Amino acid sequence: MVRSFFIAFAFLFLAPFVVQAAPVSSFSAARSLLIASTSPNNTYAAGTTVTVTAPTKGDLLIAGGSVILASPVGGDTFLIGGSVEDRGAVAGDVRAIGGSVSVDKPVQGDLVVLGFSVYNSAPAKGSVFIIAANANITGGAGGPVTIYANNITLSGHFASNIHIVSSGRITLVASTTVNGSLTYEAPEEASIPDSVVISKGIQYTNASYLPSVGTSRTLAFISIGIFLLARILGALILAGLFAGLFPRLAFAVAERAEDTRRIRTILLTILLGFATLVATPVFLFLLALTFIGFGISLLLFIAYGLLVTLAFIYAGILVGTLITRRLEQRRVVFWRDGVLGMFILSLIALIPYIGMFILALFMAFTAGALLHLFFQFSFPHEETTNLL
Repeated sequence: MVRSFFIAFAFLFLAPFVVQAAPVSSFSAARSLLIASTSPNNTYAAGTTVTVTAPTKGDLLIAGGSVILASPVGGDTFLIGGSVEDRGAVAGDVRAIGGSVSVDKPVQGDLVVLGFSVYNSAPAKGSVFIIAANANITGGAGGPVTIYANNITLSGHFASNIHIVSSGRITLVASTTVNGSLTYEAPEEASIPDSVVISKGIQYTNASYLPSVGTSRTLAFISIGIFLLARILGALILAGLFAGLFPRLAFAVAERAEDTRRIRTILLTILLGFATLVATPVFLFLLALTFIGFGISLLLFIAYGLLVTLAFIYAGILVGTLITRRLEQRRVVFWRDGVLGMFILSLIALIPYIGMFILALFMAFTAGALLHLFFQFSFPHEETTNLL
């Protein structure tokens, strides 16, 4: 059930961009990025501060600390950042994840937002789905509205039903009109002035401070989905950074994996990595039992944690590098190879049993390859080519 919820949640956010990512357009990445011209197709950008001032004909995907969209978009929009501001009209759907998210221009499609504070002052012609601590929807909506939040404020014209689950206060501003029904769960009744018109009635469920079993299960699924999504996004960022900053190391690991002339080398590399990942914790535990070895085991444990982290990151980079080498026939490693590979490996890891086995296999290989490369770097005058 948890896996099904996460897959549905990830599909809700990522499916339009995975399906339409074939006509690759432009990729941009920088610490401070100003996009004043875009490609005729799709546009993808990442940076600490990203501002888009040029119209986009296709889809737009931006990830950054501060994201500002100040121009219209002809396709779908996916915005990720600590602070997200959408000041441009969007012809397709809008999906946004951030600490503070504001949507100030009309959305022709659906609106899906996950954030701490959400402000929507422009109407969305499609459906609206929001998960937030505090949500202010002041532009109305053309489709059904679903909100999970603490404090919620609604105003404007809503053409369909509204469903709300709140742990705080719900306020409808004067002269708000709802052509459907208002269904909500909250600790107290909503503040609804007499001038508010709700054509199909109100259904209120008194929710205590302790959520019911069904609500707890739903919130647990949402929390797990958010955690898994955040973990995957973090892994994507790390893989992209390491592939972009250390392309020669990624190239060396990929070269070792493509050494099909020596299958023995690949198998011994996997065996070395597996033995290191499994045997090291046992050795460190036994070493920590001695008074003298406790400090040494602590230092070695830090090195072991670094090795496990690098093995996981370079496992994703390896998958992306192998795929792009087959498709594009190039030998250079780019940052987007790591992002692609980590995304694919993260999806594979969700498969029961088989996915974790494949992830462990790639991690064992990259751990062995990294140990071999580090040994060659540390002892350049030693004959290490015949060790594996």
